[in-house]
Amino acid sequence: MSRIGKSIIEIPAGVTVTVKDNVVTVKGPKGELSQEITGGITIEQEDGKVSVSRPSDAKNHRALHGLYRALINNMVVGTHEGFTKKLELVGVGYRASHSGQKLELALGFSHGIVLELPSEITIDTLTEKGKNPIITLSSYDKQLLGMVAAKIRSFRKPEPYKGKGVKFVGEIIRRKAGKSA
Repeated sequence: MSRIGKSIIEIPAGVTVTVKDNVVTVKGPKGELSQEITGGITIEQEDGKVSVSRPSDAKNHRALHGLYRALINNMVVGTHEGFTKKLELVGVGYRASHSGQKLELALGFSHGIVLELPSEITIDTLTEKGKNPIITLSSYDKQLLGMVAAKIRSFRKPEPYKGKGVKFVGEIIRRKAGKSA
């Protein structure tokens, strides 16, 4: 039995979970998310708890069991508390600023990069003298937040020699030695 799949999801106060026609909908103070459930996986909900069960021990059912439990748990946590990702711009002249839902990046290219963010994501940029600029992304949708953060990181991935580029805060870049004289 899947250790992740068999654990029960606690529903906090202020969050409602509804299951109708294999679609799970979670509403909370931060927003509303829905996920379609396929592959024979069933969702049971009783007195503030949600459990996920599978019809057999087939490989496909075992994979979907843990997956859907994790997705539903992320929806519950996201609509109740939300998720945050921080990116750090390491490099001379690398800058970030935002106006509304537009993120403007200067990453050492001959042109600036302007990225239009979805309305579900809130953005904050922090630039302090002597420190690297920090981009803070927040959302109730963990999947969308991860995709947007990965897109921003893909504009200038950290390189292994000097460590310059866009990286997640706390990410360790494996460094290489340069040419030896």
